[in-house]
Amino acid sequence: MFIAACPLCATTPGRLPDAVSKVPQPPAPETLNDCNRTALTPMQPAMDTPSARFDAREASKWFFRHGHTGWLGLRFADQGDNWVELELPWREDLLGDRSRPVLASGPIISLMDMASGMAIWQASGTFNPVATLDLRVDYQRPARERASVRGRVECYRRTRSAAFVRGIAHDGDPDDPVAHIAGVFMTIGADPREANPALNAARNDA
Repeated sequence: MFIAACPLCATTPGRLPDAVSKVPQPPAPETLNDCNRTALTPMQPAMDTPSARFDAREASKWFFRHGHTGWLGLRFADQGDNWVELELPWREDLLGDRSRPVLASGPIISLMDMASGMAIWQASGTFNPVATLDLRVDYQRPARERASVRGRVECYRRTRSAAFVRGIAHDGDPDDPVAHIAGVFMTIGADPREANPALNAARNDA
């Protein structure tokens, strides 16, 4: 099960890292957040800072500098109220078959998984960790040689504990997709371990 969360740490659910927020914080070098080292207002603790609405364009500037998505070189392409489009650039070290200069399926799945998570956050307006319960990828054809692939995903329904997505991967023509995807993600509003009486009892006895 893949959990799409803060690429560097367990970011507090419901609160965007300051680097993602559009609202600049007054400089205060003496009070820094241990996670992202962004200055915070001296009299305004991080946990009380109002959450900015999630914006995929702004978030991508931070997400794609780190971790697996950064290594893949994912790029932001476009967004709407409930959808996000990302791009996976062609790279020779991402080939599935060295005899054919075509992007492998694994990186494309990672592209679609990340686009799904960001579409969910875009639709809800809040950055909360999500876990991939099911992601079906139906390939229609190989991508064109030496072509980048774009993944466009929309979150078309959300419930209290789940989000449903659908989308396409294409290499330039959305009417001739490389693949169709459909997925279900579980939303995680808090650390589930905190609600486990057995774990809490063991922690108190320690």
